[in-house]
Amino acid sequence: METFPIIDMGKLNTKERATTMNTIKDACENWGFFELVNHGISVELMDTLERLTKEHYNKCMEQRFKEMVATKGLDSVDSEISDLDWESTFFLRHLPVSNISDIPDLHHDFRNTMKEFALQLEKLAELLLDLLCENLGLEKGYLKKVFHGSKGPNFGTKVSNYPPCPKPELIKGLRAHTDAGGIILLFQDDKVSGLQLLKDGKWIDVPPLRHSIVINLGDQLEVISNGKYKSVMHRVIAQTDGNRMSLASFYNPGNDAVISPAPALVKENETSQIVYPKFVFDDYMKLYASLKFEAKEPRFEAMKAVESNV
Repeated sequence: METFPIIDMGKLNTKERATTMNTIKDACENWGFFELVNHGISVELMDTLERLTKEHYNKCMEQRFKEMVATKGLDSVDSEISDLDWESTFFLRHLPVSNISDIPDLHHDFRNTMKEFALQLEKLAELLLDLLCENLGLEKGYLKKVFHGSKGPNFGTKVSNYPPCPKPELIKGLRAHTDAGGIILLFQDDKVSGLQLLKDGKWIDVPPLRHSIVINLGDQLEVISNGKYKSVMHRVIAQTDGNRMSLASFYNPGNDAVISPAPALVKENETSQIVYPKFVFDDYMKLYASLKFEAKEPRFEAMKAVESNV
């Protein structure tokens, strides 16, 4: 059985760089996911953020979640729930303008730690985009430029907790989907598992690994790479024991960024080689909002149907 790809970023500055780049390339082409260790973000910062995130849930979110479960009768369901997820979430925006100061109930230590973590993740995301450019044969900075639009990229963090669920066979922590955006950086609980990806028709666990950052590719990188890289269906399985923490940060194109296959990845004079549409990112997001838990291919086809001269 294939092993989940784990990338040691420290090896990029050694004689093992070529092998490491090749592992990243294989992960992008065949998995859509990989896990980073030695990524440069301090373990002390990650430990502090994990503690503060869990404290915030216990203090501010847990009771609300229990009330929601009781109101909807989710603790006594006897048939599969297909329109709801067993998760407690809120969203923090970092770019182009932060909203962290506007979120109620956040302790100032949590705000400051999250801001520092987001700055570190932003650097990591931009480094990864350049590594993907290198593997794709695109000029350095190409992906960052495409993502920039007129006001810079969108970057934010979905803070999630997946509490113990009495009937995980009937309700998912998070239903299967691909991510709409660019590159996703996940700091997940290393004690409670649950994240799975679909590979070759089988659901595979994404291993919880202490202090790692899990990377997955969104729909926009599939379009820009003209299908060389794929966004992959993934889901969260609820667990009967333990509360799984998940900090998923989305480094996405700006709202007015124009997304299309990179010309360098389309063979000259062969328009049939262009598999994907050209569109404005915000238009794709509006479509995705109502179709998140469905297959991505109809979304691409829908964007082709309304493709404009952007």
